[in-house]
Amino acid sequence: MVSKAQIESWLEDVTDPEIPVLTVMDMGIVRDIRITDDEIAVDITPTYTGCPAMDEISANIVKRLAAEGLNKVNVKEVLTPVWTTDWLTEEGKRKLEEYGIAPPTDETADKRALFGKQPVVRCPQCKSENTTRVSQFGSTACKALYRCNDCQEPFDYFKCL
Repeated sequence: MVSKAQIESWLEDVTDPEIPVLTVMDMGIVRDIRITDDEIAVDITPTYTGCPAMDEISANIVKRLAAEGLNKVNVKEVLTPVWTTDWLTEEGKRKLEEYGIAPPTDETADKRALFGKQPVVRCPQCKSENTTRVSQFGSTACKALYRCNDCQEPFDYFKCL
């Protein structure tokens, strides 16, 4: 019999197709794993409703577990509770920054941004906090586009949700 901890360790190999340095475990989208005699059930929560990566993530979870001989895997998308960036692991935030995407700051900062006050977002390239939001929308819906005023590099910021 396989353990939940073993399945979690195998899921460390399943990456996000939009941000390949992050695993589904780093992102915190794996909400539950249930093991029965008949099947393995994995509940996942999208980073936002309608995220186009979820079908591929589901298929990759099934494929990864099948590689371990688990052929009865049911992946279910669960929309509540709604995913938040609080579910990102510290390791995931570190990986984001190394990849060139500014990790989320805090929810309060992003709420300030909604009212025209820019949150302090650190440039992942030069680590300057002298940055400007260029657009509320970046390369994907869960990111905003920023520019560093010191090194002049554009970068995505993973928005707090």
